[in-house]
Amino acid sequence: MINTSEILETINMIRQEHLDVRTITMGISLLDCVRQSGRETADACYDKIMRLAGRLVETGCAIEKDFGIPIINKRISVTPISMLAHKAEDFLLLARTLDRAAKDTGVNFIGGYSALVQKGFTKGEAAFLSTIPEALATTQLVCSSVNVASTRAGIHMDAVAEMGRIIKDTAARTADSGGFGCAKLVVFANAVEDNPFMAGAFHGVGEPECVINVGVSGPGVVKCALEKVKGADLGTVAETIKKTAFKITRMGQLVAAEASHRLGVPFGIVDLSLAPTPAVGDSVAHILEEMGLEKCGAPGTTAALALLNDAVKKGGVMASSYVGGLSGAFIPVSEDAGMIDAVQCGALSLEKLEAMTCVCSVGIDMVVVPGDTTAETISGILADEVALGVVNTKTTALRIIPAPGKSVGDVVDFGGLLGTGPVMPVNRFDCSAFVRRGGRIPAPMHSLKN
Repeated sequence: MINTSEILETINMIRQEHLDVRTITMGISLLDCVRQSGRETADACYDKIMRLAGRLVETGCAIEKDFGIPIINKRISVTPISMLAHKAEDFLLLARTLDRAAKDTGVNFIGGYSALVQKGFTKGEAAFLSTIPEALATTQLVCSSVNVASTRAGIHMDAVAEMGRIIKDTAARTADSGGFGCAKLVVFANAVEDNPFMAGAFHGVGEPECVINVGVSGPGVVKCALEKVKGADLGTVAETIKKTAFKITRMGQLVAAEASHRLGVPFGIVDLSLAPTPAVGDSVAHILEEMGLEKCGAPGTTAALALLNDAVKKGGVMASSYVGGLSGAFIPVSEDAGMIDAVQCGALSLEKLEAMTCVCSVGIDMVVVPGDTTAETISGILADEVALGVVNTKTTALRIIPAPGKSVGDVVDFGGLLGTGPVMPVNRFDCSAFVRRGGRIPAPMHSLKN
């Protein structure tokens, strides 16, 4: 039974502590839309998206009004597009179709211009990958992701090398916006099928016909809770975060159930991830600093993030029947005011972000590097990042922007939730001979669990 004090507490969280539902994402299977021609397939995809998601934004806004809970984004994810065609021109037609459907439904983004190539390429997937730079440069709302590694398959180094070239090409094609196309492109290890967050969302083949997934937020709420236990031991800190995560997730569960009911679509999961924004008071970095770090990136940062991630999951999993997605704490640099500040004052480096990947959701995210960073260096950074996921049996990812014409000390402004990215230094020693070896790094021994 919800009492008056709990209602007032939630109202305060929303008004004063930046509590919100970060996204309602409708996942839609397009597997039954494949037709004889690319045009027929694209038309079938558009019709199905419009039929199922036509009321998504309207419903989300109505829930906001009725419950007083901010829902920041309404999004769509679809079946990996690499599965729906074979020719480059057909993939590009599908990208434009997705963009048109996203605009016509009114959603913020549509994800699923994706491929799963952790063990190798089919001919169609090779053609698909070649279209990513043009697709991201010529659409506004389409997001792309590629899975290049998994604990069961190992690391597909040919795909890793190709993605380095694709990221560079995408940045060049969107140079007038600071390489913005790369902000819509994520490269994964162990990608999950029910992730509601962009740019990595896609509707996996194991998912239902259509489903509603919700991503909650609330870094500001967690920080405010910790301010009330200043000086307490870390066990008390963990317990405080756990209780706060429970309250945040209950709100997400309520919104998910209501959206499911109103749209007549099954409820999928609540993703527990703490998703920051560039707004002051809505930062994961500031939570870590509230624990006692002078700046995010100082010694102890990885341990503090491990505590935060674990406590968020323990509290959230008790508050929802179905928890999924990535669930933890995001550390995107440009989207977190505290992370931006930590980079600018020299406390946070690319290498420290890589270490933090071991204990958080996803990994090196929304990082801007100099525009002259080579494709091979990007592939090397990607290889390191996905290796952490493969060995630790977790999802890791890279979303990196080699900003054309920019160097260390410059700042790139992407606007909105994507924020402001300070250009970070990159290790300049060469890894190209390693990357060019190609082949597949075998799966770790612990992958053999059958």
